[in-house]
Amino acid sequence: MTNQVSKAPGASGGTDILGHPRGLIVCFFMEMWERFSYYGMRALLIFYLTQHFLFGQKSFLIYGAYTSLVYLVPVIGGMLADRYLGSRKAVTLGALLLVAGHFGMAFEGPPAQEFIEYQGVQYELVTEGRSDSAIEYLRFESVLYNIEKGVDGITVLGLEDGSSVPSFLPHEEYTTTIERDDFYLNIFYLSLALIITGVGFLKANISTIVGALYKKNDARRDGGFTIFYMGINLGAFLAPLLCGYLGEVYGWKYGFGLAGFGMLAGLFVFLRGQPWLEGKADPPDAKKLKERIFLMFSREHVIWLGSIVGVLAIWWLVQHQVLVGYMLGGFGALMLAVVLFYSFTKCEKPDRDRMMVASTLIVFSVLFWSLFEQAGSSLNLLADTNVDRTIFGFTIPASMFQSLNPMFIILLAPLFSIMWVWLDKKGWEPATPFKFSIGIFLVGFGFLVMWFGAQFADSVGQFGLIWLVLIYFIHTTGELCLSPVGLSMVTKLSVAKVVGMMMGVWFMASAGANYIAGLIARETGGETLGGRVVDPAANLDTVMGVYLNVGLLAIGVALLLFILSPLLKKGMHGVH
Repeated sequence: MTNQVSKAPGASGGTDILGHPRGLIVCFFMEMWERFSYYGMRALLIFYLTQHFLFGQKSFLIYGAYTSLVYLVPVIGGMLADRYLGSRKAVTLGALLLVAGHFGMAFEGPPAQEFIEYQGVQYELVTEGRSDSAIEYLRFESVLYNIEKGVDGITVLGLEDGSSVPSFLPHEEYTTTIERDDFYLNIFYLSLALIITGVGFLKANISTIVGALYKKNDARRDGGFTIFYMGINLGAFLAPLLCGYLGEVYGWKYGFGLAGFGMLAGLFVFLRGQPWLEGKADPPDAKKLKERIFLMFSREHVIWLGSIVGVLAIWWLVQHQVLVGYMLGGFGALMLAVVLFYSFTKCEKPDRDRMMVASTLIVFSVLFWSLFEQAGSSLNLLADTNVDRTIFGFTIPASMFQSLNPMFIILLAPLFSIMWVWLDKKGWEPATPFKFSIGIFLVGFGFLVMWFGAQFADSVGQFGLIWLVLIYFIHTTGELCLSPVGLSMVTKLSVAKVVGMMMGVWFMASAGANYIAGLIARETGGETLGGRVVDPAANLDTVMGVYLNVGLLAIGVALLLFILSPLLKKGMHGVH
């Protein structure tokens, strides 16, 4: 196929491909592979924490700390790129850190060992395989015994007469201890820190490059970002299918390793495609970047060294999850105080009202994301434990269902875009606050639908796959009502001088929401042995009790926001 060479009105120059700058292809594939690596790892992470390291309910806190920091660190990475590094160097550094982090995740090491002590004798609980393929044994004096776990205790099968191993270990009479390999555990924490820091340098800045490829009055700009976001969802869709399947069926290291190779492919495309970026991602001041500011180190070298220090700081933070919560709460309160101070001391009434509306909607968004982000943690484990995932004799690994959300986005986003335009022409398009209330209502309604479906579960706590598909579908429709308009809302309602600060507040709120999501997910955790739920039926009751409460809470908050919407719309002073 011959490339079309043209200059569109407002184009940035250079050779175009299919009507868009060639650099868009570079950004498309870089972001596709970055999302592939991230969502591939994310699909497996909660299972890795619960089944490999046997962290139990602590798994949710680690997961929450990880995802919250992933949203927080890009604020710093974006600032460093804007002021010093430029997007090209920041994205390259981020990709290198991500490759290292994902390959580090592939060094899983030996699984954690769980020991059961009963009447002064210690037995080892041995698990072979992962998720549905897992088979558990009790090891004593190098002999493996088949077992059945139940809410009352552990039954040992196939014992010969006179065996020294008891046939039943009552739940109330034994204790458990867990031993983990500290070396591989620290590799795991370091890998998480590398991934978090890598996302911080890459995520915001690859989008900046896309914007730089077009002039502000370029009519192709929105179309270019639409193509770019298709790359995001394509990577997010494929990753759980491939990485999730390999990780659960063949081994964690294969799923994590494939995610690493995906990121490596993205880095290769980005480095080879540098000429196509036309210098639009270069540092804002190359001379300033090369200035020596500390001993023999230039400003650029100091940033590289600072990124290493940042990795070590995050490595420490992901091991102290409660401190992450305190840090997010402190920063969030400080940012809110700064916004209020600026609004009431520096702004005239229209701008002050708009800033207050933006801040209010950001606060409401915290609830939405706290519930929506159950997908990768509690909902993922629920799919593994309580959903009948067998179709035509094949049991689908639970992690693969993480592909439902990006699949629905790909299918529904064009329809929502057409719907908003049609409603706008009719004069019926809802204002931003009302769209937020719809999104929050739908995320709550999704949990109520799941709760309803669970009422049809069988005696062992298994219920139909259709209910899992439905909650992802409903939550995605809620996301499409809230997420696309959220960033736009911040840029439109914020005073021009503090748009960057308000974007930081938005990401801070998202980070806090992910941490809260971990706290909510922790409440759904049931008793486990060997990383597997002891009583699936009791576990289903626990999870559904939490889902019913948060679903009703979300619907109540949505109704409150619906009532406040006319007042908030008035405070927007004509901004649509």
